[in-house]
Amino acid sequence: MKQEIGTLLHLYLDEIELTEPIETHPFLINNGAKAINEANGRNWIPLIVKQIDSEKYEVIANSFIFVTAQEAGVKKVWCIVADDSLITAESAKILAQEKIAKINLATASREEIKLGLDYLIKRSINPLVGVNIATATERIEKADRLLWKENLSEIPNLKCGITKGKKLNIFKEIFYLKSSVSSGDSKAKSTEIEEINVKDYNKLTLTTLKTMAKERGYSGYSKMKKQEIIKLLSSSI
Repeated sequence: MKQEIGTLLHLYLDEIELTEPIETHPFLINNGAKAINEANGRNWIPLIVKQIDSEKYEVIANSFIFVTAQEAGVKKVWCIVADDSLITAESAKILAQEKIAKINLATASREEIKLGLDYLIKRSINPLVGVNIATATERIEKADRLLWKENLSEIPNLKCGITKGKKLNIFKEIFYLKSSVSSGDSKAKSTEIEEINVKDYNKLTLTTLKTMAKERGYSGYSKMKKQEIIKLLSSSI
């Protein structure tokens, strides 16, 4: 029987498949199993699964819960059923912190660039060192990013502290570029930017939208709701 999307189910472990093994230290798995057993065999954070057959499911997020439940020796786990779209799987993994969200430099706002750089610079493991966030943000934001190559080879040319090799590879962990504007088509660049912005406004956070409104010289946006700011920004295109 096909389950309704969003349904909370108590499923047998042998009805669930984990197709993407996780790399987690046994210490964490053992402690997770202990936590489940101490909670009377309940996993209070559910697995996120998709249905692949009448009585068969596949883990799409919260994989740690699955391996700890196996270690705990429980027969059933609580799960939430999601749809089988790639967007849902991507979103669930990001929310479960199993995957880092990436930023498309073709459409990224100044605030998104700054936040991405700040994350890379301040993270404890393999940080982006020797980069001035203000300088890097300024030079990347003002560059003709839509005309860049998808391998981001233009970044070192900005002289923003991100050099070829290790630093550029770290930068690529969360930044990428995908644009439909071909090199040399400068006339289409500004039009393409606006078209992409209109299409993707709903994907941006309220903070980012307010930053865009400020950069365009609007007033009165601070108390607006998300859809009101989208309408304001769209009216200028």
